[in-house]
Amino acid sequence: MTNRIAFQGEPGAYSHEACRNARPDMEPLPCRTFEEVIDAVKSGAADLAMLPVENSTYGRVADIHRMLPESGLQILEEAFVRVHISLMAMPGVEIEQIEKVRAHLVLLPQCESFLRRYGIKGEAAADSAGAAAELADSKSMIEGVLASDLAADIHGLHILARHIEDHAHNTTRFLLMSREGDHSRRGKHKMMTTFVFQVRNIPAALYKALGGFATNGINMTKLESYMVDGSFTATQFYADIEGHPEDAHVKRALEEIGYFTTNVEILGVYPSAPEREW
Repeated sequence: MTNRIAFQGEPGAYSHEACRNARPDMEPLPCRTFEEVIDAVKSGAADLAMLPVENSTYGRVADIHRMLPESGLQILEEAFVRVHISLMAMPGVEIEQIEKVRAHLVLLPQCESFLRRYGIKGEAAADSAGAAAELADSKSMIEGVLASDLAADIHGLHILARHIEDHAHNTTRFLLMSREGDHSRRGKHKMMTTFVFQVRNIPAALYKALGGFATNGINMTKLESYMVDGSFTATQFYADIEGHPEDAHVKRALEEIGYFTTNVEILGVYPSAPEREW
């Protein structure tokens, strides 16, 4: 055991915040890409991976659903992080001195009202936490960064304003993954099962495959499709359902879907996070 949890991004990223919230006793391991996060767990350099899968404002994270089945990892938990954005600058800088702020492209429009009120120009950066590190190095007194409070703490920046996003509901869902799954647990709330499947090349195959979930009263909270190997005729579906594969009604539905699919692969069985009710 390394007692490390890998995430994509710079220290202070929202993925780092998700790691701190879920496993405060573990050492965060920053990685450049999602592939490096997965490889860190597969190689044993880390025990767990924290991967973002979707955002309430921007939808699913690009390519992540394709990568999960290929990763060989299993989902242990889900985690939700509210994307609270703070304006930070060098210590001693007042907000009136800020001429421009840098942040990841998706954060800038979320703070449009605030930036307009103060006449501050926004500039896109590859990574908000990385922009915080760069500001700490440059020590510019006329620049600010939009990022998490954690980024300010790590890089020694002063927070001028907290929670400046236009809409407070913006939330990212993460999956905590490991080399081995655990289907034995039963959470205090509902259980979730995540799986992928490909339908047979027959008429109404998807409709028939999903029919078993309807007739067995199973709530499917997510269903997304994506192409396999760039083919327009090979489509894989990613699904989240409420329930455990050992529940009688879930077991019946999974057996029924087998008649209309070429493969079904369970990616994880895990407790539903209470933050789903946010």
